Amino acid sequence: MSVLVVDKLTKSYGQTLAVDGVTFQVRPNEIVGLLGPNGAGKTTTISMVLGVLEPSSGSIEIEGLDIARQRSQALSRTNFAAVYAPLPGNLTVEQNLRVFGLLYEARGLEQRLAVLLERFDLMKFRRTRCGLLSSGEHTRVCLAKAMLNDPHLLLLDEPTASLDPSTAREIRQQIREFAAQGSGGVLWTSHNMYEVEDVCHRVLFLSRGKILLEGDPRTLPAEHGKANLEDLFITVAREPLSLEA
Repeated sequence: MSVLVVDKLTKSYGQTLAVDGVTFQVRPNEIVGLLGPNGAGKTTTISMVLGVLEPSSGSIEIEGLDIARQRSQALSRTNFAAVYAPLPGNLTVEQNLRVFGLLYEARGLEQRLAVLLERFDLMKFRRTRCGLLSSGEHTRVCLAKAMLNDPHLLLLDEPTASLDPSTAREIRQQIREFAAQGSGGVLWTSHNMYEVEDVCHRVLFLSRGKILLEGDPRTLPAEHGKANLEDLFITVAREPLSLEA
């Protein structure tokens, strides 16, 4: 069973189609990159998978559970981290993680907190208010929050933004380990094409709300006459009709 199945997903705002009939899957142990320029529909798609936005049409299943009919069950298997979803700045790192752990009904919460504080190098910040953290430190707290309920589907929107290269490398390795263990999967958006090629097993290129290209990030550029993934990304952003042709 796929971790995530998105079928003919559409989101419209009046006459504007933000997402136009998108269909894809995330399989167990797979990291899928959802790529595209700003305004392509990436965040709207993730928001619908999270149940934040209601689709205009289409369906979303998480491990066979339709989020339209079995919302609580489906979303209990999911978590996410995004640069546009900061944690409350007036709470400390530990307080934030504890509150979210209670909301997710995380088992063995105290032990889980200790593990995540250590894993994401947050012990020295545990009593620091999140509003006083640097952007990179705050990103690490958001990633720890995303692991609290040991999710089966992990949604990451620019997860290593603001991290220095060394820390970003460690985070990428932790995400790989998460995907390799158990039967979970990851849907990952990023504008860092080196990172995408390093981490993702498969990529989907969105353009104007539609999936334009799909394939292995290491071989897809050559299939379309491009030297690398960044060149392909730029072509998707500037000349999508040339790729459709």
